[in-house]
Amino acid sequence: MGAQSNAVPIIIKKKRVSGGDGHHGGAWKVAYADFVTAMMAFFMLMWLLNATTETQRKGLADYFSPTIPVNPVSGGGDGAFGGDNMFSEKTMVMDGSGASNRHPTEAKQARGSTGVDVQSGDAGAFEDFSSLEAQLLGRAGESLVSDKMLKHIVTRVTDEGLVVELFATDEQPLFESGTGKPTQMMRALALLVARSSDLVTNAIAVEGHVRSAPVVVAHNPVWDLSTERAQSTRQLLQNKGVQPTRLDRVTGHADRELSVNNPMAVRNDRVEIIFLRNP
Repeated sequence: MGAQSNAVPIIIKKKRVSGGDGHHGGAWKVAYADFVTAMMAFFMLMWLLNATTETQRKGLADYFSPTIPVNPVSGGGDGAFGGDNMFSEKTMVMDGSGASNRHPTEAKQARGSTGVDVQSGDAGAFEDFSSLEAQLLGRAGESLVSDKMLKHIVTRVTDEGLVVELFATDEQPLFESGTGKPTQMMRALALLVARSSDLVTNAIAVEGHVRSAPVVVAHNPVWDLSTERAQSTRQLLQNKGVQPTRLDRVTGHADRELSVNNPMAVRNDRVEIIFLRNP
């Protein structure tokens, strides 16, 4: 018979230690770092908006929104661009993948820029009317454009070129009522356009527009009146120094192309001077 063992059994306890409980974990540090980074970026943005001018902000926007051509599709050729198609800002390919920029900034949209100069083929060159627009709208340094004159000028860039619209207001007409005789304001505006035209060499077209007559008459004068005012504007430009060879066409459009919905509104009395794109 064996001896009875008086040894006490040894009990081993295994304690599980779980990390991440309370402040002992590290996940909160990552979240806090992301929060601090976001706040720093926010304050940097606020500082930049407060410390920069509108022109500088446009420059920053243009930097992050480049207008260089993008290759949406390829023709597979071996030409100068390796078969890449070059699209202008307003051209969209069939698959909808867009031109050089799907969301262009205000400074660059609708300019018809292909990124390629037609004559030299250099990338990044395109016909730019910005200097001429700045001169006409009083943004070119010490401008001679008065606030009264600015109320009569609107510019826009189209496929045809830079359209300078000179329009009448209720307080100040550009021509004497029912005639093609220019007022003093119209003479001042013509002088401004003539002086500014030296910034470019483009050909010029002049178009006359008038509002509709309030009553139906046997001989509607709108055709003759719009043409007379266009011819009067052409003569003013020539008298102020524009070379006659630059004047490409002079036309009257009567009341067929209204500027506002009301056909008898004074705003429809206007002259459009178009600096045509070079062919």
